[in-house]
Amino acid sequence: MAECLPGTCESRSGASSSSARAGRASPRCCASALPQAFTIDLLDLAVYGQLLAHPDRLEALVLPTQADWIVIDEVQRLPALLNEVHRLIEKRHWRFALTGSSVRKLRRGGANLLAGRARTLAMHPLTAHELGAAFDLAHSLRFGQLPSAYLDPDPRAYLASYVGTYLREEVQAEALTRNLEAFSRFLVASSFAQASVLSVSNVARDLGIPRKTVASYFDLLDDLLLSVRLPVFSRRAKRPLASHRKFFLFDAGVFRTLRPRGPLDSADEIDGPAVETLVLQELRATNDNLNLGYEISYWHTRDHKEVDFVLYGPRGLLAFEVKRSSTYRARDLEALRLFSADYPMARCFLLYGGADTYEVDGMRILPLARALPALAELL
Repeated sequence: MAECLPGTCESRSGASSSSARAGRASPRCCASALPQAFTIDLLDLAVYGQLLAHPDRLEALVLPTQADWIVIDEVQRLPALLNEVHRLIEKRHWRFALTGSSVRKLRRGGANLLAGRARTLAMHPLTAHELGAAFDLAHSLRFGQLPSAYLDPDPRAYLASYVGTYLREEVQAEALTRNLEAFSRFLVASSFAQASVLSVSNVARDLGIPRKTVASYFDLLDDLLLSVRLPVFSRRAKRPLASHRKFFLFDAGVFRTLRPRGPLDSADEIDGPAVETLVLQELRATNDNLNLGYEISYWHTRDHKEVDFVLYGPRGLLAFEVKRSSTYRARDLEALRLFSADYPMARCFLLYGGADTYEVDGMRILPLARALPALAELL
């Protein structure tokens, strides 16, 4: 069998073995989880060149090791190798763990995706629960929850280097766009759309780049596991709803690193989306890590009443509104009240930046600093 792990992982002393980041993979994470595995790193040019010319040499490479698991890191660099993986699963009954930082080549190159023979696992940044006593809400809102954002003595420099390195090594090396300068400008522009209903046409107009090109750039962010676009929750809708998706870069620290800030930028314009981003990445990671099966979306009426996150699945219907302020006001519950009127079975939550817990008309009002580490209990 094979374990397909989209996204990439990085593990250092003190970080969970499930911690992950999009960008450059490190075989150390799988080495930690599978210490007896034989690891093939396709960033090693000698190994890459050998298997590029002769994928069938994989069997001869692994056979002498008698390993229980074979880890192939950055598998998207050599999609043809998946045919050989498939053959060896059938012939030798070997078990593979396949990691990568992009699904673009696999999806669009007609690669063998091992349907029925592979389990796909999503790897996310750390969660507040994984961080435990090290979790610091202010730190997470400023620098995100990539492992190095907590472990590096200078997380600001790390994140700046990460963004630059990713553009240089991943996008350019894989020739995913012919115009890296235009894509770099687009990446900064995308940060202005964070936690907002996405209008590709508006972004294209602001950049002076054709809409078709900008649409392909947003698709590229999705394929590189750098972004997510939430659909509108519309099951049995009782009122007119918006149709456009809501856009998020995958980590609060990456968003803040990309987002320019100057004297004309208010705190609300940056801090508000950062809070929403942190909550979303926690929801996505907890949902995937515990295999809860929720579909994550948002709710937005035509008259601009919005619930930030809606989770729908076998365990029920949940609605989350997120506010950065240290106090909550009655009007903060307005959209949740409307949603609850349409879906009375929903469990509704307001997460905010204060310290006290309340319950109002069946809706729970919880401090972010307490709710995020205990998110599994809420879901």
